[in-house]
Amino acid sequence: MGSQAVHRSQLPQLAPGATFLTDSGLETDLIFHHGIELPHFAAFTLLEDPAGRATLERYFADHVEIATRAGLGIVLETPTWRAGDAWGLRLGYTPGQLAAANRAAVELLVDVREAASPAVPVVISGCIGPRGDGYEPGELLSPAEAERCHRPQIETFADTAADLVTAMTLTHVGEAVGIVRAATAAELPVVISFTVETDGRLPDGTTLPAAIAEVDEATEDATAYYMVNCAHPTHFEHVLEAGGAWTARMRGVRANASRLSHAELDEATALDDGDPQELAADYSRLRAHAPSLSVLGGCCGTDARHVEAIAAGCAA
Repeated sequence: MGSQAVHRSQLPQLAPGATFLTDSGLETDLIFHHGIELPHFAAFTLLEDPAGRATLERYFADHVEIATRAGLGIVLETPTWRAGDAWGLRLGYTPGQLAAANRAAVELLVDVREAASPAVPVVISGCIGPRGDGYEPGELLSPAEAERCHRPQIETFADTAADLVTAMTLTHVGEAVGIVRAATAAELPVVISFTVETDGRLPDGTTLPAAIAEVDEATEDATAYYMVNCAHPTHFEHVLEAGGAWTARMRGVRANASRLSHAELDEATALDDGDPQELAADYSRLRAHAPSLSVLGGCCGTDARHVEAIAAGCAA
């Protein structure tokens, strides 16, 4: 499934009745369960040596195994949340080195996909992170600034086997609009995943329905679908429960295991991995409010156990 051939209408996770898993909290899993230091949460740095690459490969292969046992498809996100120009330069990478890292991340997932059962649809998504830290808006980017900032990484993904790009943990509309425009210019399907605070609003105060409406209006509905990540289901369940036509655009959730706020998580020194079964039950309630949800995985504090519980909940 090459990126140039995939239109959003062809994304298998959007097929009627489809349910796809996605992976979990890669960075917190590596830090707390594997004892690996990740400067600025940058997992892509592990691609530089064989041991690090092998660790990443095992992580993704474990998630594919869960999807295989559950008879579900899976969307795998490249470990490149911090491999955009803004964070990459802080880490000492040149633009050329960053492009090579993003390509290597896709190649890793191609290897994982080729090793998977042919019966399991495996979709490769180029993961894009925010220019800021993901927990607070900080500087609000204009669409033009965001498009310039994220274009190099998106154009790199467009020349790989990535089937789409997904922008994770976005805090405001301007950055989302710029990313969608850059992906559209590169002819790549694009997914926007906002993060929300405990009140269900984006960190800049915008409501989730308003953010989706604003991005769609500014980009002529170019986003393939929307997601929420890096928030506990109880933080935004009431927003989905209120309903509205906008919920049809919400197709994915990658929730935190913890009910803590972003500020509390920033101060935490130990991992709060919650209860996988409880999280799976939370997902079932979310899907009752928004039956369109078809891409389900985890974020901070989650690991393969949580995704396995979510898969079992889907089967039930």
